[in-house]
Amino acid sequence: MRIIDLSHEIASGAAAYPGLPSPVIDTYLDWEGSHGTYAVGTEFRIGRITLVGNTGTYLDTPAHRYRDGFDLSGLPLEAVVELPGVLVRTADRAISLGAFDGVDVRGRAVLVHTGWCRHWETERYGADDHPYLTAEAADCLAERGAALVGIDSVNVDDTSTVSAGHRPVHSTLLAAGIPIVEHLCQLDRLTAAPFTFTAVPVKVNGLGTFPVRAYARQGAS
Repeated sequence: MRIIDLSHEIASGAAAYPGLPSPVIDTYLDWEGSHGTYAVGTEFRIGRITLVGNTGTYLDTPAHRYRDGFDLSGLPLEAVVELPGVLVRTADRAISLGAFDGVDVRGRAVLVHTGWCRHWETERYGADDHPYLTAEAADCLAERGAALVGIDSVNVDDTSTVSAGHRPVHSTLLAAGIPIVEHLCQLDRLTAAPFTFTAVPVKVNGLGTFPVRAYARQGAS
């Protein structure tokens, strides 16, 4: 069995979604400060992190797009744990219906491998010519019962000026209750063998997005 980490590391000052603040990681209680509470030779450190939900590899729930959508606290674990996965590899910028021809997506985590993660933490990564799904592709995935959709690009939607701020892929998938995972990486390490996909965020009431530790489990258990 292989466990393949598909998530980016989060570090202080590292990448969040382009235009959003980077995370800040510091110390709330340091080793020396804990000495007054614990016995001699026993010490603890308590860390602190400040970040926006769209940091690193993260998951969108319907509450990210819709006021009445369920948030992280309402996300069922079965929606993000050990989902049977299917990998779609493409070199297209606009990933249309054809990329999913003959692909069984029902009940599966559909992971789209574009290779765009090679630009991670560069100005190129957030450029408007990144790969994205078309509105028709999103309609198809929702109608055919995909359980989750992930991509190794900056956004599942077109963010260029041509899109004029429209986000049809987010709108369609999240309206159907289909979680979205963006900023995946290392999808090139997946082979043709069957795999499962897991991407669990923390259970926070009132947040619609949050970083995940996304991974695939491939091979015999």
